[in-house]
Amino acid sequence: MQAFRNCGLCASGNLLKGRTDFLVARRNMSVLRLSAACVQLLKDKNVFCRSPVHQRLLRLPGIARSKAVAFSVSSGLCAVPFTQQAENLSHESLIRRASCLVTDSANTYLSQTTLALVDAHTQYAKALHTLIALQKRYITSIGKLTPVEEDSIWQVIIGQRVEVSDRLEECKRFESNWMNAIHICELSAEAAYNSGAEHACTATKTNMQVAQSKVEEIRKISREAKKKLAETKAEEIQRMAEYVSSIDINDLEDIPEAYLRED
Repeated sequence: MQAFRNCGLCASGNLLKGRTDFLVARRNMSVLRLSAACVQLLKDKNVFCRSPVHQRLLRLPGIARSKAVAFSVSSGLCAVPFTQQAENLSHESLIRRASCLVTDSANTYLSQTTLALVDAHTQYAKALHTLIALQKRYITSIGKLTPVEEDSIWQVIIGQRVEVSDRLEECKRFESNWMNAIHICELSAEAAYNSGAEHACTATKTNMQVAQSKVEEIRKISREAKKKLAETKAEEIQRMAEYVSSIDINDLEDIPEAYLRED
């Protein structure tokens, strides 16, 4: 029995020794492969350093720092879009940039209100010319239409007068907005000049001059239309007086009330 146990222990020792030798051999092979890879990496070092990929990798830290500066500054001052270096961002430059943004917004507001005012005056002038045409048609037909026809044409004239009144109110409303825009542009131009943004100040003043010129031109057209309407009304009054004087006094009851109305 003792001999059998000794044989078993010897066999177990031999098996354990075999496994240990196998693990040592595998470890040695791993170390050998790692050493070979390091040697190959050292050989390729010079080639890699001269490659475009390596050059790009070397520039990554600087690019990341510049982007981080731009992002941190722009996120803190979201109203000022710029990507310059932090050392160049003085209070004066920030104020100058902000004043330029103000002038840009003021110019946009002025452009929109000018467009609205010009369109309103254009529609007002058209409505006036339509009323003038209706008034002239009425003048030429005095005493020639039946009462029904006279009532019909007067309904059209009254409706057109309402249209003229509505267009005039629209002009007044947009006129107020346009005057506010002019005032804002004046203030923004002054702020831009005081901050050192002379180009923004000059551009704003130029836009103001152009807007004022356009508005004055369309105002002149409206004034001319109003003048023609006044002349037409004077002609209507004169023509109506001549018509009344030419008929018998007993026939005045047949004259529609609208004929005797003064507008």
